[in-house]
Amino acid sequence: MIGTSRDGDVVTIELQREDRRNALNTEQCVLLRDAVDEAVALGARAIVLTGQGSAFCAGADLSGDVYADGFTDTLLEMLHTIDGAPIPVIAAVNGPAIGAGTQLALASDLRVVAPDAHFAIPAAKLGISVDTWTVKRLVSLAGGGPARTMLLGAESLSAEDALTAGLANKIGDLASAQDWAKRIAALAPLSLRHLKLVFNDDGTQDDPTPEQLSALQAAWRSEDMDEARQARWEKRKPEFKGR
Repeated sequence: MIGTSRDGDVVTIELQREDRRNALNTEQCVLLRDAVDEAVALGARAIVLTGQGSAFCAGADLSGDVYADGFTDTLLEMLHTIDGAPIPVIAAVNGPAIGAGTQLALASDLRVVAPDAHFAIPAAKLGISVDTWTVKRLVSLAGGGPARTMLLGAESLSAEDALTAGLANKIGDLASAQDWAKRIAALAPLSLRHLKLVFNDDGTQDDPTPEQLSALQAAWRSEDMDEARQARWEKRKPEFKGR
């Protein structure tokens, strides 16, 4: 499910569920979290995160254990591990980054995006929502307008539009991301650690309000969520009732 390789001070971590377009389940979230921790423990100075095949990450595996108790906690723990790693993490977004795939890119410090890649968080199509960290980080990186289009409009953001908005830092492939990671790895580690801490102090570390938390939980426990699951199974559009 996870492949790792090392070139000098740069560790590349690859999602390897190509048959599922690298969609995440609980086990893969744990393995990815552990791979990041191990890279840091072994003295890597930069990490490149990418996906096997033509997709970066198609999101959470809706045919797996996404709806089981504990999945969202495991997902968020993994994202916060990437976010909190004391070294730069570069997402080489080699293809579509959907849902949790966009969240992986948001948790990374820099994003090198393939020309045909795109970002999307279609939670509102699934009768669910995303946590406060995800919303605030998307606003921080892409701006309020694009973030609202992606979340409230459930629309995707192309690579070029992501570059214009600031979500993408460069257009390029995995080799481009790895070359950039090598140059970054040669910079002063303590400087980078401090800068990362400051950049990530963007409101995402604040606890959600009780109202926000209640609203999030209500979405995940709703009849609308069940309706979206059933509609997906029956290959039809869901009919949401707001309950």
